Amino acid sequence: MKIAFVGKGGSGKTTLSSLFIRHLVANEAPVVAVDADINQHLGAALGLSEAEAAELPAMGAHLPLIKDYLRGSNPRITSTEAMIKTTPPGEGSRLLRVVEDNPVYEACARTVRLDDGDIRLMATGPFTDSDLGVSCYHSKVGAVELCLNHLVDGAEEYVVVDMTAGSDSFASGMFTRFDMTFLVAEPTLKGISVYRQYKEYARDFDVAMKVVGNKVQSPDDIEFLRDQVGDDLLVTLRHSDWVRAMEKGRPLRFELLEADNRMALQTLQSTAEDSYATRDWERYTRQMVHFHLKNAESWGNARTGADLAAQVDPGFVLGEHTLVPQPG
Repeated sequence: MKIAFVGKGGSGKTTLSSLFIRHLVANEAPVVAVDADINQHLGAALGLSEAEAAELPAMGAHLPLIKDYLRGSNPRITSTEAMIKTTPPGEGSRLLRVVEDNPVYEACARTVRLDDGDIRLMATGPFTDSDLGVSCYHSKVGAVELCLNHLVDGAEEYVVVDMTAGSDSFASGMFTRFDMTFLVAEPTLKGISVYRQYKEYARDFDVAMKVVGNKVQSPDDIEFLRDQVGDDLLVTLRHSDWVRAMEKGRPLRFELLEADNRMALQTLQSTAEDSYATRDWERYTRQMVHFHLKNAESWGNARTGADLAAQVDPGFVLGEHTLVPQPG
């Protein structure tokens, strides 16, 4: 299952992502975690030191390797230079799995040990001063989008992506790549502003989304959120002494997280599992192709000097039926 966490800056999006990841590992689920936020904080939220987090390899820096591996022997892709972030897989492409070893994970992922097991953590890389004026952040997350387009994940496997804050999450087709999107919202007007934007963006693409109320202190906070988002409100989390201790650099074992917050995380997992039951691989592939053709026409053809529409394999549908040995 592919799960995204989105929300306004300061909503607790990254903290909720890290708690959900810990919860999944405690339930013995294999997890690939991806920090796709412009502010790279997921590593620290998962317990890495500042130095360890800074040493995480940047996916964007390994884009040529990622393209070369995923291209495989696909005859519709004439070169890695002709691949863009939305290039879809086809016959001969190499696909990624959650539980496997491959050159992409070797270059871009690092193992993070949590209380109850290990995860793979990947990061886009921070937006630095050297990027100003020469690139945009969306070009950095292109490596994430390309990997998601080539990922085949099963019902008991998780890819959890901490997306960039605010409406920037919807600046590309990547927001359609998930089985479930959890929008983290505080019980304030500013807190639910991203929800209104997201609801508008998601309406035409059947994006499954639920709101997670965070920093809730009273029944009035819950009532406010329900008035604002209606049935989209899935669950709420209250103040956590466990999280506060982590933020102070005094981490406790995850089993000591407050019981009601643990129950809320289980609700997230159960909701994700329900969403997987309705996964439509044909629609997923169709949306992938839609955004690729859109990007090809708007900028991709001009940038690569090629007709990128020719990369679309009309007979190919990504899915678990494609879980067969790949070439090379």
